[in-house]
Amino acid sequence: QLVESGGGLVQAGGSLRLSCAVSGYPVRSYTMGWFRQVAAKDREFVASMRWRDDNTYYIDSVKGRFIISRDNAKNTVYLQMNRLKSEDTGVYYCAAERDDRNRYHLATDYDYWGQGTQVTVSE
Repeated sequence: QLVESGGGLVQAGGSLRLSCAVSGYPVRSYTMGWFRQVAAKDREFVASMRWRDDNTYYIDSVKGRFIISRDNAKNTVYLQMNRLKSEDTGVYYCAAERDDRNRYHLATDYDYWGQGTQVTVSE
C-alpha cells in the first residue's frame, strides 16, 4: 500500500514536500516513482529512484527544482518540490515497480500506485 501526503495550495516560487508511506514491502527493493496528472491527460513521469543503484531520473521541466529521496528506516519516499510553477499543478501519484525494467518513465511498468495528492500552484 502506498499513501501520499503533503499536497496543497502554494504560491508560485514556493515549496512543498510530498511523502509516500509504503507498507507491505521495503522501498529499498523497488524502483519508486512520482507521476502527475492534469485533468484528462495521461499521467506524466516526474521523477524516480532506481533501487539497484539509487540512480535518480527527472523530467526535464523539474530538473534542478525537484528532488526524490528515500528513507529506508521509515519506508517512505519523498519528493521535495522547490521553485514551484503553475505548470506543476496536478495530482501527484507515488508508484512502485517490482521488476527492474529500468524504463522509469513508463507508467505501465509500475505495479503499485497510491491514491494521489493534489498540488495546486497559484500565480
